[in-house]
Amino acid sequence: MPGLLEVEDLQVRLFDRSGPVLAVRGVSLSVKQGEVVALVGESGCGKSVTALSLLRLLPVGAEVSGSVMLDGRDVLELSPAQLRTIRGGEVAMVFQEPMTSLNPAFSIENQIAEVLRLHQGLRGAQARARALELMRMVGIGAAEKRLRAFPHELSGGMRQRVMIAMALAGEPKLLILDEPTTALDVTTQAQILDIVRELRSRTGMAILLITHDLGVVADLADRVVVMYAGAKVEEADVYDLFQAPRHPYAAGLLGALPGSALARQDEGKLRLAEIPGMVPVLRAALGSCAFAPRCQSATDQCRTLPPLLEECGPGSGHAVACFHPEPVAVPA
Repeated sequence: MPGLLEVEDLQVRLFDRSGPVLAVRGVSLSVKQGEVVALVGESGCGKSVTALSLLRLLPVGAEVSGSVMLDGRDVLELSPAQLRTIRGGEVAMVFQEPMTSLNPAFSIENQIAEVLRLHQGLRGAQARARALELMRMVGIGAAEKRLRAFPHELSGGMRQRVMIAMALAGEPKLLILDEPTTALDVTTQAQILDIVRELRSRTGMAILLITHDLGVVADLADRVVVMYAGAKVEEADVYDLFQAPRHPYAAGLLGALPGSALARQDEGKLRLAEIPGMVPVLRAALGSCAFAPRCQSATDQCRTLPPLLEECGPGSGHAVACFHPEPVAVPA
């Protein structure tokens, strides 16, 4: 059964002063109604560019190919007028930094009311009543006072809640969360995740979660897509990935978690695993595995051929792009 969102062979080429950058390389993914799918990886792996591609919010001049099917329509083929009905309506996105996403010149009420007017046709008292309802839904106390406030008068956690309220104002089928807990303290992070979990249960909307925080993934996601250098290198049920990652990069990410069972022993001390090197900036197609220069298990085959993404077993739902996909069992 097709998902609410079906992305096939997404390719994104960006341009900077040094030339083209292959930001996304052949990514395919599916998100079903009511499902939470997490895109994970280091900064520079292409997670946010993939998310922005879904709403065609990329910089001018970006080259995009593939297909992004939303409820049977290819977003990449829609007209600007059709896109305006989808953005903030059928699909809403909460961006990384709420302070720069909110307009400092307008009150919170004005900004939520604009979404309600555009996508729900609400104005005046009706829009205000619905805005108050949304503010309370995302856990903002003294909602009437906060509604009159400007972004600079709110804390980071409050601004993040406002962004979620604005995203919900259009009653989206799909909510994209780009690093929703970045720069928030631990207590506020937990509160935001509780809100997202409750909203998912209440509304049944699908969620695409973009994050490098695997703790958030374990807490919220159903399935995980691991990206590296713009490509998908592993996909699995969240439990399967955390119990037995098959790609060395996924295992490295899990090993870097504080308290991870994959952390290594060194002279009797538990030390976090580390992945040497950095994510490459790809300016041309690779004829090898992009992770090979950082991988301790790399062979000549890895350095001369690109691995294909293949399922680990028929119907397993666990796929990996690696020539040596040995599962790394995580101790109980």
